[in-house]
Amino acid sequence: MKREMNLEEALKKIAKLEQENKELKEELEYYKNKKASGRQKHNAKWTAIYNDFVACYEDGMTLAEIADRNSLSERSIYRYKAYYEALKKKNADE
Repeated sequence: MKREMNLEEALKKIAKLEQENKELKEELEYYKNKKASGRQKHNAKWTAIYNDFVACYEDGMTLAEIADRNSLSERSIYRYKAYYEALKKKNADE
């Protein structure tokens, strides 16, 4: 059986829920404003570096030279190369 609430208990519960709602909204705002970490694939910076990679790679620069030029790790350059080759293969298949 459910026990009936009186007006005072209901008002206390409402106040408690409003406070909890306020705290959750603040937490949500924190996460909305939090900067995303990690590699942001295909954002403006990524695209600019990738386009530079393509130009240098097609001009015959070595991967190590391209990595030094853009201050990137060789692993990142190999990631760009894999993406470049996948696009090239996809365009060739079409």
